[in-house]
Amino acid sequence: MHYFSRAMTVSILFFSLAAATQAQTVLQRIEGGGKLVIAHRESSIPFSYVDADKKPVGYAVDLCLRIAEAVRKKTGMKTMAVSFLQVTPSNRITMIEQGKADLECGSTTNNAERRLKVGFTIPHFITGARLLVRADSKIERLEDLEGKKLVSTKGTTPLKAAEQANRERLLHITILEAPDHARAVEMVEKGEADAFVMDDVLLFGLAANRANPAALKVVGKFITTEPLAMMLPKNDPEFKKLVDDEMRRLIQSREIYPIYDKWFMKPIPPKNTALNLPVSYLLHDFWKYPTDYVPF
Repeated sequence: MHYFSRAMTVSILFFSLAAATQAQTVLQRIEGGGKLVIAHRESSIPFSYVDADKKPVGYAVDLCLRIAEAVRKKTGMKTMAVSFLQVTPSNRITMIEQGKADLECGSTTNNAERRLKVGFTIPHFITGARLLVRADSKIERLEDLEGKKLVSTKGTTPLKAAEQANRERLLHITILEAPDHARAVEMVEKGEADAFVMDDVLLFGLAANRANPAALKVVGKFITTEPLAMMLPKNDPEFKKLVDDEMRRLIQSREIYPIYDKWFMKPIPPKNTALNLPVSYLLHDFWKYPTDYVPF
C-alpha cells in the first residue's frame, strides 16, 4: 500500500511537470533565454519568400521583425535570438499548432475553420482569389473552365472554394493540386493546367517574376474574400495581446504604410520589378478601426 501511494505521488509529480512545461507561454520561454521562431514561406511574393541568398524577405516578414522588436522590449531580452523556419501551405498551420513556430509570417487567410486550431492577429492585407491564365487564353471567369483543368496550391482556401464551386455549379472542372505557388504557375505556363486560382496579389507577384511576365495575365472577378493575417498560438493570450497591440500601433501611427509601399509600390527582388498595387479601399477602410475580428 505504501509503495502504491509512493508510485502514485511520483506519477502525479511527473504529469504536473509535463503539464507545466506544455503550458509555458511564448513570452515565458523567451524570458528564460529562448528564441522567437518565425515561420516564413518560399514563394509567396511579396509577403514572404526567399531572395537569391535564401534569406527570408517580404512585407509580412518585415512586419514580423517589427513584432520581434516589441517582444524584445516587453521581455527585456535585448539579446533575444530570432530564427526562421520555412513552411509550406500544407504544414504551416501544424507548425504553429505544435509550437514549432511562434508566428507565421506569410499570406495566410484568417477564417473560421483555421481559428479552431490557431490564433490570428489584425489583417495586414485583404485580397480575393482570381485566375492566372496564359496571355493568349480566352478564359475570363470560372465558368469558362468547364471541362478544363484548374490548379491551386494544396492546403489553401482558394483550392477549397474552387472545389465547392465545381460541385455546386456542376462545372466538370478537373482540379489539380500543386505543392507550392511556383509549381502551379509553371503548370499554367507549360499547358498542364488552363488556369491557377489563388489570391490575386500573389498571382501578380508570381507573374511579375517569371522569365516572361507578358505571357501571363490575371483575370476574373473575386471568387473569395481573403483577409490575410499572421498566425500565432491559439491559447496564449499574453503573447496575442502583445502582437495585436504592436500591429494596431503600426497601423494607427501609419508606420505600416512605408512598409507596404516598399513591397507593393517599389521594385522588389528578385527581378527588381514593382507590383504597383496601392492600398485598396477595402484595406484602407478596415485599418480605420483595426481589429482581429473578421466575419468569415
